[in-house]
Amino acid sequence: GLPPGIAPDQWPLDPNTGYTLMHGFTVLLPDEYRCHGTEIVALSFFAGPAEHNDGGTATTGKIFEILKGTVVAPPPDPDLLPYWKSVRDSHPRLHRMTDVLDCEYAVILLTQAEFDGPLCRPPPLGQTPEISSSEQPRWLEVGSGHTFFDGSMPSYMIDPIPVEELGLYKLLGCVPEPWLEWNRAIRCVPRAEDPNAGKRPAWEFAGENPDGYQSDYYYEGGVFTAGNFRWQPWRAGHGANHIGGTMRPCQQPPPFSPFYVEFEEHFGGYNFGGGNAQLDILNMKLDWACG
Repeated sequence: GLPPGIAPDQWPLDPNTGYTLMHGFTVLLPDEYRCHGTEIVALSFFAGPAEHNDGGTATTGKIFEILKGTVVAPPPDPDLLPYWKSVRDSHPRLHRMTDVLDCEYAVILLTQAEFDGPLCRPPPLGQTPEISSSEQPRWLEVGSGHTFFDGSMPSYMIDPIPVEELGLYKLLGCVPEPWLEWNRAIRCVPRAEDPNAGKRPAWEFAGENPDGYQSDYYYEGGVFTAGNFRWQPWRAGHGANHIGGTMRPCQQPPPFSPFYVEFEEHFGGYNFGGGNAQLDILNMKLDWACG
């Protein structure tokens, strides 16, 4: 859907393409995870659309330099002025991140008033020669939900199954309507049991585990064979999209703080190669790995 409480001029743009980054989700943080002060109650996460994250990105030259903040004076080209103004008018609590493919992400920390504010539509941008070199993301026309659903359809099947039987349909409860405002509410519930709440995630083979983080699996009798692999019983009922506690990355856990959000591709519509991502709220770092 769309982010609340910000102005169109504050919507973060993608330096690699010049287009607006796609809003993935906005989540109200539990009190224990408001690590930037009690006045910061929520965050909005932005990412490049799935079609712009497939093996890396091509930069836009002048637009890239402007949005990266290396251009101090207003550019003489009027087509480039909106990008310079975007940097000048950016949200005061905007945090930018890049991944190993140089794809761009952003987080805006929100106050309660901003979280309760109206939804914001992306700003209109002119078609400069540089931005026209990248295909306009489809979500700007039909919304991120509809775009992600279409991209998840199993087009390779000779006899497609009914849409109602698709996992994404069951998750969302419908086919997303083709408009920008389409969204789904996020409902957070406490985990019944999680011994890792408040602990820094650690990888058992890394050797450093200062908080005593427990893996959610073990090997019966300490014998490392497939037949002895076991899930911890307290893992039952843990949702894939969650705040803090036990991490379930597709590869090894990143060295993050206890204050993080872990989410799947469907939680906003991304291309993580079938994997998932983790967002460190305290240190504003992002990590993802393919499945």
